[in-house]
Amino acid sequence: MSTITIAQHSAQPLTVSRLGYGTMRLTGPDIWGEPADRSQALEILKTAVASGVNFLDTADYYGEDVTNRLIAEALHPYPADLVICTKVGATRRPDKSWVPFNTPDNLRTSIDNNLRTLRREQIQLVHLRLMGHGPVPLNEQLGAMFEMQREGKILHVGLSNVTRAELEAGLQQGPIATVENMYSYAQRTTVTLPHGANPGGEEVLDLCEKHGIPLIPFFSLVHGLPKAGDRLAELARQKGVTEAQLNIAWLLHRSPWLLPIPGTSSLAHLRENLKAAEIQLSAEDMAYLG
Repeated sequence: MSTITIAQHSAQPLTVSRLGYGTMRLTGPDIWGEPADRSQALEILKTAVASGVNFLDTADYYGEDVTNRLIAEALHPYPADLVICTKVGATRRPDKSWVPFNTPDNLRTSIDNNLRTLRREQIQLVHLRLMGHGPVPLNEQLGAMFEMQREGKILHVGLSNVTRAELEAGLQQGPIATVENMYSYAQRTTVTLPHGANPGGEEVLDLCEKHGIPLIPFFSLVHGLPKAGDRLAELARQKGVTEAQLNIAWLLHRSPWLLPIPGTSSLAHLRENLKAAEIQLSAEDMAYLG
């Protein structure tokens, strides 16, 4: 697997393999509660890391706290090169809705909770997830994040679910290590889901490339698969791979600054996703896909 460096100009850069693993799907239905098969969930985490994946994406509001606890149970004490990235800025209500949790006190509570459940003294990378236009301005949220970075609770700060204007504003306030937006072959621009608008990766990719910021696509398999009969399906058929695998390969070839994190609750699908890193796409293939 090729690699990518997070916060390359900082005193403590992090180099990881370019295919990570997003843990969200390890939870129960509606991203809530314990997994249906806990032993398989633990095995997925162990297999991913044993296969060379050293970037895991999680959040304390997955479950709630389910994925963090699974990561700690499966992998602690952690390998030296393992990077665990979490998110703050949101929480879940008992009705399973997603709501902002982004005052400075909220963010501090979330960071302390992540440190406790992940059994870490410092979180290597934390994404501030933006949840629409609420009463807490971006500069106040980011200010709290950078304050905790100065305290040593956070090593690097990233942004998630951001528009181009929000990323530009964030870069004016301090070093942004990574960006995590929805992005896939079929879903490149803003899409509205039940919990709000999700800006697409294409809207910020050139800005990330300009500043050397890895862009981490999320939901690339859940919302990203076009219907059979389009060019992705046809090229997948020609190469003898699945559409999901070709979607991951397209992301890896789209830009060297992309770090896909396909998630799954199936060990078989994890192995399929990992094989996507072996798929070679020519310039002609990429031109055909568009």
